[in-house]
Amino acid sequence: MICRIWHGWTTPDNANMYDSYLQNELFPRIKRELTGRGYLGYHLLRAGKGAEVEFVTMLWFDSLNSVKAFAGENYATPVISDKAKSLLSRYTDRVEHYELSGSNCPRFQSAPE
Repeated sequence: MICRIWHGWTTPDNANMYDSYLQNELFPRIKRELTGRGYLGYHLLRAGKGAEVEFVTMLWFDSLNSVKAFAGENYATPVISDKAKSLLSRYTDRVEHYELSGSNCPRFQSAPE
């Protein structure tokens, strides 16, 4: 199981709109388009940090090949929509990928090989 992790920041004024965009538009679209093609779900982390709000998106895939099918051969480059860019004040230009090594969260205890 692979976790695709990316960081983006908004102003406090844009934070709720960005959160809503992710949860009500982007993630449902990804689910519709990628379920059955290795996409397993997401986690979204949010933290207010003074003049910014940081978001960490964690997309779960069954393999790195599934990530590449979604993001292409340059899979470490983020895939960012124009709408997201309009709400973000800055973001990382690289996506990190981690293999799930262990978990005590029941949902992830039996990670596929």
